[in-house]
Amino acid sequence: MPRQRGELLSRHEDGATLHHLVWRLGPGWRVCSSAVLGGGLGPRDWILNAQVPGGYPRLDPDRHLAQIAAAEALTGPGAGLMTAADVTAHTVADDGGATATVTSGLGVRGWAAGPAAGTDGPLPAGTVNIVVVLPVALSDAALVNAVATATEAKVQALVDAGLDCSGTPTDAVCVAAPAPESGPGEPFAGPRSRWGARLARAVHRAVLESALRHARDAPAPDRPRTDERNLV
Repeated sequence: MPRQRGELLSRHEDGATLHHLVWRLGPGWRVCSSAVLGGGLGPRDWILNAQVPGGYPRLDPDRHLAQIAAAEALTGPGAGLMTAADVTAHTVADDGGATATVTSGLGVRGWAAGPAAGTDGPLPAGTVNIVVVLPVALSDAALVNAVATATEAKVQALVDAGLDCSGTPTDAVCVAAPAPESGPGEPFAGPRSRWGARLARAVHRAVLESALRHARDAPAPDRPRTDERNLV
């Protein structure tokens, strides 16, 4: 069994020190994810969550992530995510063997079905990245269901933290589980299944901790005024 928690590492790019988390899963693991590199569902030997500068200028994030992975000697198929948030401030929660690691920047946030809107100038750090590692094999359907369950738990945590949003426009989720040795694996990962419930609680705790930190540390303009809180 690999380490359930990512390894925090650093690198230097363009005169800046940036950080990234690495999960060295090894062979025999499957990942379902929306990652920009290695997204989808299939065998993955590693997961990488890399911090990049705000206002990220490159148009080849998949190639950039592959370069970071190569520098860490990560070989074979993998999944790579990126974020402008401070990766050193990641939060981790475990529930019965389901481990969730979250990096979050909530400066740019809103509701998924909100109106289209333009922006002027650079945006503050956004992106909520969630990486979940489970100790049991899941079927294809359950892996997809696990991503949905993690997303539901994320939204619940953001609302519980008092944030009027469902996330940011660039959130990503990775769920890793061992490949089945026989049979299809656990058939369910919804929030009322054994492992889906554990996953949901772990994600909720990790996102809530991160969101509460954001609410506490955000500058005054980012906090709702009293009259806004009282609007119905």
